[in-house]
Amino acid sequence: MAKKRRPQPQAAAPQIKDGEVPVVGAREPCPCGSGRRYKACHGRQAAHAATELVQRPFEGLPGECDWVALRELVPAATAELTLKGGLPEGVPSVTLATVLPMAWPALRRDNGAVLLGLQNDTASGDLSRDLADTLQRALATAPGNPVPAERHSADGPRLQDLLDPDATFEPTVHTGFEFWVEDAENATGEVAASLERANAAAIPTARIPGLEGAYWCEAPEKNHLRWVTAHPEEQLLDALARLHAAGAASLGEGTRLVGSFRAHGLVVPVWDLPSEMGADEVAKPAAAFAERLADALATDTPLTPEERRARGGLTNRQVTLS
Repeated sequence: MAKKRRPQPQAAAPQIKDGEVPVVGAREPCPCGSGRRYKACHGRQAAHAATELVQRPFEGLPGECDWVALRELVPAATAELTLKGGLPEGVPSVTLATVLPMAWPALRRDNGAVLLGLQNDTASGDLSRDLADTLQRALATAPGNPVPAERHSADGPRLQDLLDPDATFEPTVHTGFEFWVEDAENATGEVAASLERANAAAIPTARIPGLEGAYWCEAPEKNHLRWVTAHPEEQLLDALARLHAAGAASLGEGTRLVGSFRAHGLVVPVWDLPSEMGADEVAKPAAAFAERLADALATDTPLTPEERRARGGLTNRQVTLS
């Protein structure tokens, strides 16, 4: 009869502090020495940190409403970014772009300038932290190269830590994506073809001057005004209901407030506009509406039955994008 082998004592696994546990494959043994797979041990904590959703990722940044609009509504736009402490040596500028070719997270131009893409899939629930990580890697990338997508640390800095809070945020809306290349007029081959395809797919969009977060866009049958607002949601819906019940929620003949949606923690009312109403024509009535809205927001009397019905209609038509 074969003799049973006694189990051999194993050397004690090295103790690793939580903050020192490296990231490994989900099915690999956890580096902490617990004997469990990474996904069932420290990987679970990392996954929770990566997926915890930050409702308002751009809160605290100058121009929060425009950040949301450029992320969700505007096809082609750029905005210069100002870093705390100024630009590093060899980096003449940092520019936010709605989207970059090949969906690159960022790009370092030949002259050292940085383009940071906004409309990209992100690795965590905190868009601000993801963008900050990409920005830091772009600043360290050699000129003339794109920045690849990577998973970042859950405790890294956010945009609010890297950008100057006192700087203005002034988006420039473009009719196409010529800002991708430094000499778009002389682009040839695949570069020219890519620009042509991207430009053909872009919906004509314009920013309404003087109204943060307000953007006109052209659609085949009717145009729209979509206005990202930073007002508290319940207060804003009450104000919109008051105006709707009073017949003061439109932007002129043939226009209609059709509802709203949420994006990155902010409410975005939407109006249908006649196809002949362009951005220039809607600017003045939109400014007048902003004054009416300010008055309605300052009213705190209980809603009337008619206003409550109007509010219910607005609420029922509300959707959430993010």
